[in-house]
Amino acid sequence: MTKFFAGAAGLALAAALAAAAPALAHDHAGAKALLADTEGAASDNGSLKALTFGTWGVDLGARDTSVKPGDDFDRYANGGWFARTEIPADQASAGVDYDVYNLTQRQLRQLVTGAAATSQVGGLYQSFMDEARVEALGAKPLMADIAAVQAIKDRSGMARFMGASQGTFGASIVSGGPYADSADPTMNVLWLGQGGLGLPDRDYYLNDSFKAQRDAYRAYIVRTMKMIGDAAPEKAADAILAFETEVAKVSWAIADRRDIGKINNPMSSAELAAYAPGLDWDAWFAGAGIAPQKRIIVNENSAIRDIAALYAKTPLDTLRLWQEFHVADNAANYLSKDWVDSRFEYSKALSGVSELRPRWKRGLRLVDGSLGELVGEEYAKTYFPASAKAKMETLVANLKLAMGDRIRGNGWMAPETKAAALAKLEKMDVMVGYPDKWRDYSGLKIDPADLYGNVKRSAAFEYAYALSDLDKPVDRKKWSMNPQEVNAYNGGLENKIVFPAAILQAPYFAESVDDAVNYGAIGAVIGHEITHGFDDQGRKIDANGAVRDWWTAADAKRFDAQAKGFGAQYATYEAAPGAFINPDLTMGENLADLAGLEVAYDAYHRSLGGKEAPVIDGLTGDQRFFLAFAQAWRDKARDDAIKQQVASDPHSPSRWRIIGPLRNVDAWYKAFNVTPAAKYYLKPEDRTRIW
Repeated sequence: MTKFFAGAAGLALAAALAAAAPALAHDHAGAKALLADTEGAASDNGSLKALTFGTWGVDLGARDTSVKPGDDFDRYANGGWFARTEIPADQASAGVDYDVYNLTQRQLRQLVTGAAATSQVGGLYQSFMDEARVEALGAKPLMADIAAVQAIKDRSGMARFMGASQGTFGASIVSGGPYADSADPTMNVLWLGQGGLGLPDRDYYLNDSFKAQRDAYRAYIVRTMKMIGDAAPEKAADAILAFETEVAKVSWAIADRRDIGKINNPMSSAELAAYAPGLDWDAWFAGAGIAPQKRIIVNENSAIRDIAALYAKTPLDTLRLWQEFHVADNAANYLSKDWVDSRFEYSKALSGVSELRPRWKRGLRLVDGSLGELVGEEYAKTYFPASAKAKMETLVANLKLAMGDRIRGNGWMAPETKAAALAKLEKMDVMVGYPDKWRDYSGLKIDPADLYGNVKRSAAFEYAYALSDLDKPVDRKKWSMNPQEVNAYNGGLENKIVFPAAILQAPYFAESVDDAVNYGAIGAVIGHEITHGFDDQGRKIDANGAVRDWWTAADAKRFDAQAKGFGAQYATYEAAPGAFINPDLTMGENLADLAGLEVAYDAYHRSLGGKEAPVIDGLTGDQRFFLAFAQAWRDKARDDAIKQQVASDPHSPSRWRIIGPLRNVDAWYKAFNVTPAAKYYLKPEDRTRIW
């Protein structure tokens, strides 16, 4: 699940809901969505029309037919495109995801700039685009928040401030938000996760391969502390980085954080306080506006305990410096150019991007994050016709039927496990395009002359909206993505799959293209999200969304053996120099990629009604299906961006989301006559066969 709250990218709640329960909700795009939504840019000009390839959906000119399909199917399908494509200086990569994202940004720009300045959408955008006013104010809007940190007199006060930072600028060593109860998924309880880090993941502090990024981070801290007037910015930076490094040492590795068996640790508020006494929990909860809880799902329990102990022994002066920096860091993008440039100088060390995206697009991101469904309602009306929704619903129905067939035909599952799997599939909700009910933003005050205040009020509004679900029944009709987001997700404990309107554009999906293309592109995405309900973590969640392993012991043993062999394939893939894919971290997504492709293939053939697919431009239906799949994932990325993804994201880089699944699919071998001499050939007995 990917969610950007308000405009303050560092809000603790966003981190909590995105990281506290990663085993329970899965998005389709992963790091690519994050990179696209933070550092990418598009030309100011461009068509608002869909990006359909050719006349029937495949870009034939993108291929490199001198490459044999079995030696490198990514190059075979996309090599011509690779040869002619340069990554823009303001993007971390180039590819279909960026193309559709940038198209969506142009669509949104038309909607947002057409909104009246007196409206919330128009007013917020105007406040960001009034660069002259922002420059005139400089750092003045920030200094009251810095003064509030400097006024903190004790650790209880700091704990209260950290809790309150969930709805404003700042940082916390823990973060939390409501989500469905792991034991009773009809009710929302508080989920609590580890925090305290400024770099993307603990590995950035502990591994020598990320020294350049650490150095850039330290330099950014020095600049920031100097800009807020600290008398010894170098010393402050060393103290802040040393504190975060100690936090990193006791933090959980990201692969462990996606294991539902490890993160499902229920406690009451009193039990949590006794377990992790280093933090004044009463003060933290009071700051967060959360009453004492009878049941909290504490995710990285030992890490939270150890981080709290570290907090207790860290000098208060260091904690104040750390908090000052993070308040300024989260606010930087809404201050004058010197602040924006300083932050970008650091962030480009993570992604390899060398140019800041234009202000209009950064303004769109703020509006999108702050007023997402308000914009989304107009977006859906304008760009997602009822006919597209109907066709997508037919596609999804075929995919669910195909998944049911694969479960029934599964040779290794016991009858009782099959019955439970089919029950879960039957109860899985499907949501296409946009929510049935739109959010009400009337309580959010927007002032066209107050950017900083708008961002803070929006953050508080978003936090209050999320927190309002605590201790209430789960509303499964709520969406965790906006309609204009180029992504999709499986709702985990809510047992639902969601496909926003923006991803339902060509070349992922179009009403006018060959069915083989729709099934190979968006069909594989649909299948991916369906099969998350049955992957290495989804299998531990039953039809009602409760955390319960409903497999027999023998089934689990057979599944684990196949998954281990599949993971061993990925461990050999070097995504960037020295950066090999972590199969434990990426297992769920890799399994969903494979099973999603197989389910989509079966659904495509189901759609043919027993007839033979026509040959088009010399390509069979199966060839068009697999080419569409590969071209939907085509991507050319910078090494730094790939390394960040490999270190911190459960999705494999795009190249391996093509090659990894295909070499395990029998139909691909037949479609392209892949022989044992091919580089990526696998013997039939070595191919992973789970769903």
